[in-house]
Parts: sequence; structure tokens; C-alpha cells
Amino acid sequence: MKVTVKDSETLEIVNLNQVRNYLQIHGWNEDKPFLENATLWHKPVAGEEFEILLPNQQNLGDYAARIREIIEILESVENRSQSEILADLITGIPNTTIQGVVMQIHTPNADKLSGEITLVGVIADKLQKIKTELADKDYILAIKAYQERLPFICTGDLIKENQTFTLKNPRNFTLDNLWQN
Repeated sequence: MKVTVKDSETLEIVNLNQVRNYLQIHGWNEDKPFLENATLWHKPVAGEEFEILLPNQQNLGDYAARIREIIEILESVENRSQSEILADLITGIPNTTIQGVVMQIHTPNADKLSGEITLVGVIADKLQKIKTELADKDYILAIKAYQERLPFICTGDLIKENQTFTLKNPRNFTLDNLWQN
């Protein structure tokens, strides 16, 4: 099955510097400016020359469309899915809702009812581990979800650092009622 990334809101939050770094790390060469709003990047692969038009600013009206095109080209060149590439490009998604399961409850904090939780949720169409810190009733609900293997829904600011996702400012942690009879 081939997944095509079309969600403009998600594509708009892909950080321009992250795309630039990704291209450099993966052997793309910055060639020349294209008009005033973009630069051309090239990469030869198996005798064929591929070209990417990278915007210079993230606030352009067609930024999401340009990022979509870049992901499509990278999919072809790297023979990887668009969702895998998007997961590599995302560094943060503010105010996002995650649905998933609690994978691990770490040792609770001694001074209050709280602790670190490892979740598994879908990010850019791919299951990912997500670390977060919960307290009070949210922490108790996470323990229940873990023990009974119940899915949850939670909102927060998703940050990716060193290939690890962290959900900052978690709120509205609830058990997913769709799974209950």
C-alpha cells in the first residue's frame, strides 16, 4: 500500500531548516537560486539527475505544496514511503492529539503522584514511541490504560529531539471510549 501525504496543516509545520539539513545529509547539492523565493537542489542517482525546488521562506502561500513535491521526489529517489520521510522531517507538532497505548510506566516520582510514561502512537502514519510526564488523575488513568491495555487519547505539543518524540504540556488524557463495549 502506498501512502500519499496530503495534509496541508502537517506539511506547513515541516521546518525549512530541517528539510535543508536532510537534503545535505542525504547527498543533495544546493545549486542556485530560483527567482527570489527558492533554491534548486540536485542529486545524481544511477545516471539520472533529480531536482528539488526548496522554498527560502516557510510563510509562502504554496509552502505545503512545495513540501509535498519534495517528499514525493524523495520517495522516488530513496525508495522509501512518504510517511517514513515525513517522520524524519517533523521536529514538532504543536497542540496535536495523539491516540495510542501506554507501553511502559516508569518508576513514579517520590514526592508527588506523577511519573514518566512511554506511549506508542501514530505520528505521520507510523507507530512511534513517545515519552511524556503525567501527574495526578492523568497518571492514574495511564496506569489503568497500561494494566487493562486500553487505548487513550491525549493532546499536547509533540517535540522530536535526537530521534525521540516527547509530548510536552500533555492535557486531556482520556481513555478512548470507542474500544469499550
